[in-house]
Amino acid sequence: MRVALVTESFPPQVNGVARSVARAAAHLAARGIEPVVIAPAPGPGPRPVFDWPVVHVPSIQLPAYKHFRAGLATRVLDDALDTHRPDIVHLASPFGYTARAAAWAERRGVPTVAVWQTDLPAYTRAYHLTAFEQLVWHRLRSIHSRARINLALSECTAKLLAAQGIGGIAVLPHGVDTDRFHPRYRDRTLHDALTPERELLVGYVGRLAREKQLHWLADLAAAPGIRLVIAGDGPRRRALERLLPHATFLGALHGTDLSRLYASLDLFVHTGPFETFGQTIQEAHASAVPVVAVDAGGAAELVDPGVDGTHFPPGDPAALAATVTALAARRDLLRQWGERGRRKVQARTWEAEGDALIAHYERALALGPARATLAVPTA
Repeated sequence: MRVALVTESFPPQVNGVARSVARAAAHLAARGIEPVVIAPAPGPGPRPVFDWPVVHVPSIQLPAYKHFRAGLATRVLDDALDTHRPDIVHLASPFGYTARAAAWAERRGVPTVAVWQTDLPAYTRAYHLTAFEQLVWHRLRSIHSRARINLALSECTAKLLAAQGIGGIAVLPHGVDTDRFHPRYRDRTLHDALTPERELLVGYVGRLAREKQLHWLADLAAAPGIRLVIAGDGPRRRALERLLPHATFLGALHGTDLSRLYASLDLFVHTGPFETFGQTIQEAHASAVPVVAVDAGGAAELVDPGVDGTHFPPGDPAALAATVTALAARRDLLRQWGERGRRKVQARTWEAEGDALIAHYERALALGPARATLAVPTA
C-alpha cells in the first residue's frame, strides 16, 4: 500500500497536526507501507531528516503566526501525487492547499481519508471573526464530502461533523508515549525550585495563542498557595506575561526537560474550549498527574471527574481558581487521581492508533473512491 499524507503543517513546525503526521508516517514505514508526506515548505533554517520522502510545496508565512507557513495549491502538489501514485490520500486537517489533493484523488478514483483535527469554525469565534464562520464551514464541507472516511479525534467532534452533514465519520483518538511521559521522571529538586514556599505546583503545557483562553488562568495564578508554571510559546506570550505576573513562564520545552516538568507537577490545567482532543492531557495522565480541564470540547472527554481529575465551567476563572485552591489541601487525593490517569492511558499507545489508522485505510480501499454522502445540516 502506498499512502500520500497531505498536511497543512509538518516539522519543523510545532503543533498537534505536525506531530501526528510525523508519527503516522513513521508507523506506516515501520509496518512496510510506503508513505510520502506532502507539506508546506518551511522557512529558513535546518530541516529534520526522515526515513521516508517529504515533498515540499511552495508556501507563504502567515502574518499572525510567524512560525506557521501556509501551503500554496500549485502544480507541485499534483506532480508529487502523480509520481508517488498513492492507493490512499490522507488529508491532515485539510482546509487550504490540501483541497487540491482531494480534487486530485477524486479525478483519479483514489479513496481519501480526512482527519478533522482543528476546529477552524470555532477559531473564528475566538478571533472575533464570526462573520466568516459559515464560509469556513462551507469550505470544510466541500473538502470532507470528498473523503470516503472522515476521522474525528473525539465523540463531541464526531457529533459536530454529523450535524454539519458530513458523512463517513469514525472516531480515532490519539495515542500517547507512555514511556516518554512517565512518573519516573518526577524530579523533587525541580519541584522544590519552582515552589520555594511549598505551593501546589500547577502547570500548563501548550501553544500560547488566543484560542487557548489562557486569560482564564489569571485568578488561579494570583491565588495564595498556588504556583502556576507555563511551558510553551506562541503569539500571545508577551501579553500573557503581562496578564499573569505571578506565573512562571518556562518557554518551549522538549525531550527530557518536558518529561521532567510534567512528572514534577502536582496538577495539570487545560483551558482550551475549542480543542478537538487535548493531547497534553494524555501526556499529563501518562506522567501520573491529575488534570483540571475546561468542561467543553474534546478536552473534557479525556478527564473523568472524581476519577483522574475534574472539570471547571468555561468562561469562569473564579471557579477554576476555587477548584484548584480546594484541591491544594487534598494532595493524597491528587496522587490517587494521578495514578488512575496513568492506568487509564497505558493502552493508548501510538502503535495502537497507527494500526487503527491502517485499518481505516483498508476499509476506505474496500469501499472505493465514491464520495461520502453529504446530508443537509441540522443546525
